[in-house]
Amino acid sequence: MKCVAAVIRPFKLTDVKDALRKIGVMGLTVTEVKGYGRQAGHADIYRDAEHVAMFIPKVKIEVVVNAEMVERAIEKIIEIARTGTHGDGKIFVYTLDQVVRIRTGERDKDAI
Repeated sequence: MKCVAAVIRPFKLTDVKDALRKIGVMGLTVTEVKGYGRQAGHADIYRDAEHVAMFIPKVKIEVVVNAEMVERAIEKIIEIARTGTHGDGKIFVYTLDQVVRIRTGERDKDAI
């Protein structure tokens, strides 16, 4: 089992969610996050003064999938979330040792 975590632009969330659902990803966790990458924030002009925003608002989505589904999930996230400009985000893949469904006690693949 793997956790695929993607930090993407907020306006891409609905499209990414819908695309993942179409390929069979049933569960999704979303967290509002802020951060920066290589661009180290961005500068805006507000009332004739430059304002530097160090932390850019993003959303982090996390999905748990079987190992066979990882590449399909990654490809779909890239396809939908890519704008071609700086700040499109990152995808991280983690190995999960164990998953437990609280309601039933089911474990691992049965709990996904």
